[in-house]
Amino acid sequence: MDKDWIIAETVSFVQAELKDAEGGHDWWHINRVWNNAKKIAKQEGGKLIIVELGALLHDIADYKFHNGDENVGPQKAKDFLTKLGLDADSIHQVEQIIKNVSYKGGSTERTYHSLELDIVQDADRLDAIGAIGIARTFNYGGFKNRAMYDPNIEPKLNMSKEEYKKSNDPTLNHFYEKLFRLKELMNTRTAKALSEDRHAFMEEFVLRFKKEFAGI
Repeated sequence: MDKDWIIAETVSFVQAELKDAEGGHDWWHINRVWNNAKKIAKQEGGKLIIVELGALLHDIADYKFHNGDENVGPQKAKDFLTKLGLDADSIHQVEQIIKNVSYKGGSTERTYHSLELDIVQDADRLDAIGAIGIARTFNYGGFKNRAMYDPNIEPKLNMSKEEYKKSNDPTLNHFYEKLFRLKELMNTRTAKALSEDRHAFMEEFVLRFKKEFAGI
């Protein structure tokens, strides 16, 4: 089966499915993660078609937009790839990437391990930090009608998976609850190196935000 055809069909499918998606989880998010994943895979190895399909389909039905249901995305991807005629083992690998790629709270452990998952997870996490990460975080906070910041509401640093999924705290808290943690959670050496500058930019932004918020 022709790899280029499979990828092209998948791109078209994802673009159509996410044409009305929230701005932080739209086609352009997918495109950035796809490009990040290819860049990492070039250095780290892995089966490229699994990396690319995992990156392209990782947010095809994000649980945040499906009442917390984590099964919609993997099932939608499986149905699509089955129609394309992809082999069962490859479909299973992509399904497992989708099931395990998300953060879902600091104490959540992956139930599946592969280099391809490591790469896609790192690619997704890189898009969650730095300038793009800041923009996506506030875009989603606005979408959910959350306060930008409330100095009286402390970040919750040890949330369970369910607490994390249900949290509606101010947007700035998300930097402490997730984004500042991601640099240390990168799987590959390539992503660890790429994350350094993005992490530093976020730290500088949050410090400046708090100063301006306080009128300093």
